[in-house]
Amino acid sequence: MLQRENKSALKKYLCQLEKRLLEPEIRTTPAELEKLLADDFFEFRSSGNVWYKKDCVGESGLSVRKMTLYDFDIHLLSEDVVLTTYRVKDETRMQHTLRSSIWKFIGGRWQMFFHQGTIIKS
Repeated sequence: MLQRENKSALKKYLCQLEKRLLEPEIRTTPAELEKLLADDFFEFRSSGNVWYKKDCVGESGLSVRKMTLYDFDIHLLSEDVVLTTYRVKDETRMQHTLRSSIWKFIGGRWQMFFHQGTIIKS
């Protein structure tokens, strides 16, 4: 089991990765998305659609919005798999979402394997 200081450092690091995925320059740069998303990545979108890595890393990347992440936490599933949970305020669409991601330690780095966003009442 990770010790408290290691868990704290991992929480901080994964929060930084989640925040990077909200940044417009990352969301529209296929090379950056390629690094952050696992090859078998998939997402259950709030629209009800399922997206895969190929859908996110295309020409235009992910949609660009002004988003703020808060209430971030991690839940260790194993030594190399972590569930992150948090909330996002989407200021572009005036929505709040509950979010969760599964991160795996693959090839010496953390990559997102799964993501889900659920719209909530603000």
